[in-house]
Amino acid sequence: MFESVESVRAGLQAAGYLCNVEIATAVFLSARLQKPLLVEGPAGVGKTELGRAVSRATQRELVRMQCYEGLDESKSLYEWAYAKQLLYAELLKEKLKELLSDAPSFRESIERLGREDDAFFSDRFLLPRPLLKAIRSANPVVLLVDEVDKSDAEFESFLLEVLSDFTVTIPELGTLLPTTIPFVVLTSNNAREMSDPLRRRCLHLYIDYPDPARELDIVRLHVPEIAQTLAAALIAAVGRVRKLDLRKAPSISETIDWARALVVLGAEHLDPETAKQTLGALLKYEGDLKRATDAAQSLFVEEPAAAAPTGTGGGPRGGRN
Repeated sequence: MFESVESVRAGLQAAGYLCNVEIATAVFLSARLQKPLLVEGPAGVGKTELGRAVSRATQRELVRMQCYEGLDESKSLYEWAYAKQLLYAELLKEKLKELLSDAPSFRESIERLGREDDAFFSDRFLLPRPLLKAIRSANPVVLLVDEVDKSDAEFESFLLEVLSDFTVTIPELGTLLPTTIPFVVLTSNNAREMSDPLRRRCLHLYIDYPDPARELDIVRLHVPEIAQTLAAALIAAVGRVRKLDLRKAPSISETIDWARALVVLGAEHLDPETAKQTLGALLKYEGDLKRATDAAQSLFVEEPAAAAPTGTGGGPRGGRN
């Protein structure tokens, strides 16, 4: 999958994701040891995007499972195509009548129907959900289990069982062995504490907001047309905004959106008035917008970032998680 830590950095950068040596090392070891990678950190620092970037860098299909409260086995592993089963049963009604026509008793009819179970509970009627799809894929995939902390503790236990050996037991079909071993990325915003067994099963990586130099590299990678002075002032301003008491601090992707908005408007400098007109690209809650607007005179000034871009950035591309 990857030959070295440096090949991870190069591959992810080619996929649009600037990563430091810690991230690259975690990805490399996860691939080599075939252990899931649990990525934690604030919302918006690029955790989800890391899984997507690994998919792009390795040209593996991305299988994404979004976690939420109430997620269960039928939505994550498999379910039966009941509508299809009923349709087939309707189409085969005459055949079923023929099969049961000479049955001497009700019990015998049940026995005969039972012997036909395999016809209706087979791969033909199996609907694989993300976990089963990833395990049974003919080619290795990247399995992204997004926001696992939003799922219930019961689902976490079930997930741990699946990830332990990637085998799945379906009562009607028996135990299904993995066709390939997926590269697994689990993300968490720390909405709740992950259990010790899950942590032991995974390698751990914590991603925080990048430092100004790294974030400047990221912005210039994705918005190359932005002026250097404007990009530096924007990064410094975002850093100050994140220190406010906000409902949601700006993510890296929102920083990129703000940079693109300023470029589209032809802005050459960052001043309070220009910032207030475009803050909707950076902040998404009314209260946050008001706090930033009230402090605009001190937040949005033309001030070069402390560090110049290096071209070898260490932070991730903007991502939702």
